[in-house]
Amino acid sequence: MNNYAKFLSPSKYDEKYTPRYAVLPIVKYLPKGKIIWCPFDTKNSEFVFALKEAGFDVVYSHIATGQDFFSYEPERWDIIISNPPFSNKIEVFGRCLELGKPFGLLMSNFWLNDASPSRLFKDRELQLLLFNKRVQYNDLNRVPFGSSYFCHKLLPKQIIFDELGLVKGQYSQMYQDFE
Repeated sequence: MNNYAKFLSPSKYDEKYTPRYAVLPIVKYLPKGKIIWCPFDTKNSEFVFALKEAGFDVVYSHIATGQDFFSYEPERWDIIISNPPFSNKIEVFGRCLELGKPFGLLMSNFWLNDASPSRLFKDRELQLLLFNKRVQYNDLNRVPFGSSYFCHKLLPKQIIFDELGLVKGQYSQMYQDFE
């Protein structure tokens, strides 16, 4: 089993569907005319919907459709935007940095307490898009962690504070893919 295949394990922390309001803040930092790769998403992902609606060409892939992030790469793409599996975050960020293109990955702020970001970004700039509220990944309204976009070569400055336009009851349509 490869590293990313662990994503399919019964880890309750990995498959978090991002609501549209959590996708929208990153869209304004994406240069027009770029092809966005959403490597942890299906056609029903809010990332795919919101980016297409904003006028971007979007390619998406997902382990469930046989496109393992560690062995698959689309022919053409410019920027990675997605919400990766939490359990493989070190490997995911490592691969993103190896690919050498800009990226923005939605990640738990808990990761800042780990030594991995300082190792991975030691000689590279980590950029953060931080929010005023927690992203609600389910309808329970009690997510115990904050999330931010961890970016590289994407934001105009290293730290940006933004507001989430939280809409009660707005959850991802991507749930349909896995029901």
